[in-house]
Amino acid sequence: MAKTSKAKGEKEGRMTVREFFARWSDDEKCLQHLMDVRYGMRHVCRKCGVNSTFHRLADRRAFSCANCGDHVYPTAGTIFQDTRTPLQVWFYAIYLFAVTRHSVSGKELERTLGVTYKTAWRMAFHIRSLMMKADGFEKLQGFVEADKAYVGCRQSREDQRRLGSNKTIVMGLKEHGGRMHAEPVPSTSLHSLRKTVLRTVERGSAVSTDEWQGYNLLTEESYEHVSVHHASGEYARSEAHTNHVESFWRLFKNSIASTHIHVSAKYMQFYLREFTFRQNHRQMQNAMFDLLIACV
Repeated sequence: MAKTSKAKGEKEGRMTVREFFARWSDDEKCLQHLMDVRYGMRHVCRKCGVNSTFHRLADRRAFSCANCGDHVYPTAGTIFQDTRTPLQVWFYAIYLFAVTRHSVSGKELERTLGVTYKTAWRMAFHIRSLMMKADGFEKLQGFVEADKAYVGCRQSREDQRRLGSNKTIVMGLKEHGGRMHAEPVPSTSLHSLRKTVLRTVERGSAVSTDEWQGYNLLTEESYEHVSVHHASGEYARSEAHTNHVESFWRLFKNSIASTHIHVSAKYMQFYLREFTFRQNHRQMQNAMFDLLIACV
């Protein structure tokens, strides 16, 4: 007899809320996992130098060496250090960031976790920093799309004259079949865009852009530069296009508008790296959660 098919979420490899709370039912399991990931229950003690086993201390978030009694604190030096928020709540917040498609706002964390808005904002900031760390940085190579965008609320011309533009200029680069990178840039000038490409793309790569003149010196920097002319209705020519980066910008802008309303230029980098982390690791599904926990 054929086995009963798994539930949809389980079949796709995504951790459901029920599965999350079955796996992380209390703070004890969360702390045990941190100890396993960071040190292991048996390792060489930093104090006595013996390959010893470690046992849990009942009155603190610590484990003790069976040979000399030295204490190891799995949360020390992590985003969980000195926190009064239960570890299970932290783990659930990380889970929400891993499974969402459109990000998680501070107000949503406040309502879902039952914490203050100040605590929710701080947790979200630390988790986005964790995503930046987990994603790392590698220079893009091969065939790379590059496209700039403006992120911010719509303004009337009168508001722009009176208050100045609230738009943040951002630039995205995407390997064909590979990684995505995005970051704020100070301007759309040739110098600014050229500097970003030089820092993020290996020389000798092919770079596909639109017709903006800020990309014009790429061929003089040992890149193969191809472009499409959007103004005349051209959006693809063979492999030359910026469609993947434009799709990323659509998702990012819609998510910011619907979830956060507005993101200041000061914190734009954290939100960009949150979205590129999910873009680069989307095939991992619920393993994204384990990757983030492993990077604390």
